[in-house]
Amino acid sequence: MAVPLAGFAAGAVVALLVGVFGRVHDPTLTGTTTFGFRTVIDLKVVLSVVIGVLAVLQLVGALWIYGRLGVRAPSWAGTAHRVSGMVTVVLILVVAYNCLWGLGLEVGTFASGAPVPTRTVVHGLLGCLVIGAAVVKVVAVRSRRAPGWFLPLAGGLLFTLIVAVVLTSAVWYIGANGWPGSSGYG
Repeated sequence: MAVPLAGFAAGAVVALLVGVFGRVHDPTLTGTTTFGFRTVIDLKVVLSVVIGVLAVLQLVGALWIYGRLGVRAPSWAGTAHRVSGMVTVVLILVVAYNCLWGLGLEVGTFASGAPVPTRTVVHGLLGCLVIGAAVVKVVAVRSRRAPGWFLPLAGGLLFTLIVAVVLTSAVWYIGANGWPGSSGYG
């Protein structure tokens, strides 16, 4: 139990530190990047959709590799799963950086006195938890002494949080504004 407890403790500390940074940092778009997208929001929406798709592929890949789909996985499936997992984590970090640096973590009321929408609060808190859950998953993947249930639990937690963050960000945004750059946008 020491490895899972240490993993969850490390993840909780990281999530808390990310949240504290998001609250105390003065948000600014200076230092963010759009990577060619029109705005930081456009970048976040598109990359969040990609992250959501990759998370689903990660789930399917894990089920395939561990024989839960009823079809034997080919030898390359493990490598593809690891590479797509690393790409997913890198994209999560890009989105998280641009989100925390450019927008911060809003709770309560804005500086104007207007209340922060519940969706925004939930999304921000879930985003912090995603970073913590990624730490837990890395601990689970890297540990050779962890119990067998730890890796699927860590992966399931990360998957669930990613889906929740994508639903409260990109899916909500696309529903409200359309796809970034589309005619219905803005």
